[in-house]
Amino acid sequence: MCNVFSIEVLQDLIRQSPESWHPLVFTNGCFDILHVGHVRYLTAAKQLGKTLVVGLNSDRSVRQIKGDRRPIVPEAQRAEVIAALKPVDAVVIFSETTAIATIAAIAPDIYVKGGDYAPEALPEAPTVLSYGGRIELIQVEIPTSTSAIVQRIRNSYNV
Repeated sequence: MCNVFSIEVLQDLIRQSPESWHPLVFTNGCFDILHVGHVRYLTAAKQLGKTLVVGLNSDRSVRQIKGDRRPIVPEAQRAEVIAALKPVDAVVIFSETTAIATIAAIAPDIYVKGGDYAPEALPEAPTVLSYGGRIELIQVEIPTSTSAIVQRIRNSYNV
C-alpha cells in the first residue's frame, strides 16, 4: 500500500489515532532524483520520533523553485518512491513553495531540515514555533544535490 495522502486524509488519520503518530516528525522537499543523501537524511529524521511524514513539493511548486526544466520525475512517481522508503510513514504533496500551510495543518512535534539550513532562515520556523513544535537540523553526511547531479548529466552529454 502506498502511503501518499491528501492533507485532509492525513489530518483525519492523525486525529483518529494520535498515539500512533506522535511524536510526529515532518520534513519537506522536492526529492526530484533520489540519492544517498536523501536516504541518510530521511533515516536520521525518522530516528527523532515515532512517525515520519514527508511533504513533497508538487510539480508546479518545483518549477517555481527550480525553474521550468524541473522536476525531472513527476510528482506521483516521486511520491511513490519516497513512500516506499523504510523510514517514511506518510507522504503528502503540497502546491505552495513552502510547507507553512502543511505544517499548520498537521502541527508536527518536530520539523526537520538539513544542516545546511539555519533555523532563522527557514520560512516555516515561525509556524512551527507558534504551536510549541521544535526544529531539528540534521548534519549533511554526504554533500549531494539533485541540481549538481542534473548538471553533471548535462555536461556529460553536452546538453
